[in-house]
Amino acid sequence: MPLGDKCNYLCPFFRCNKKALSIQKKYIKGTPQKIGYCMWVGDVCITGECQYAYCEKRALLPGNKCAFAVNKKNGDTEDMEKELKRDEYDNKVKELLSKKYGRRDLDLL
Repeated sequence: MPLGDKCNYLCPFFRCNKKALSIQKKYIKGTPQKIGYCMWVGDVCITGECQYAYCEKRALLPGNKCAFAVNKKNGDTEDMEKELKRDEYDNKVKELLSKKYGRRDLDLL
């Protein structure tokens, strides 16, 4: 699962294109922590900032953000619908739909 809205190397969908990701246990103050280690660079994995990192579900967004976390956080699809219903988009959408379907007057929106 993502950490906040950031991608996490412990996510089952996170992959390294170089196949250099190794999950190791590191003891911090006596408790075991799982740390992603890049064997290619020889340092800790920097997750989504690496150019070889990708997501199997294509959810890795620029800025090391996870699309699943962003959708859950902002989860209202109603906001998107409200944006599309504004007057600015109204005429443009009607024009595009009329071109696609060959109708002159669309009163669907």
